[in-house]
Amino acid sequence: MWFMAQLAEKRIEEARDRGDLDNLPGAGQPLQLDDDPLVPEHQRMAYRILKNSGYLPPELEMHKEAVEIVLQLAKIDAGAEKVQLLDRLARINLWLAETGKRQLVVDEGYAERVAQRVSAPNAACDRLS
Repeated sequence: MWFMAQLAEKRIEEARDRGDLDNLPGAGQPLQLDDDPLVPEHQRMAYRILKNSGYLPPELEMHKEAVEIVLQLAKIDAGAEKVQLLDRLARINLWLAETGKRQLVVDEGYAERVAQRVSAPNAACDRLS
């Protein structure tokens, strides 16, 4: 195995010196790595299949639902619907805490700030130009 690695490295160096590797498509661009280095190697194929089929792990589904609830809370002043949404958000955070996942902490102005960012996602870019 060591011999094959040495041979491959030598061939790559020779091709680079001849200029065969110049002007390749994507040269100078960051690599698009799909594999997750934190996922064990024997599970990566299964994770990739699940990802390509649109599956989200339960904690990400819960977090996504929590963000949607926060956006709904930004539109509601008070009432029974707001109480129900806050209750659902509390249950999601409890589940996330029990599973050791990051919770979505909502303070007084959080819903408004999220709603502003969603309604004007390019506002920060506009200020820079």
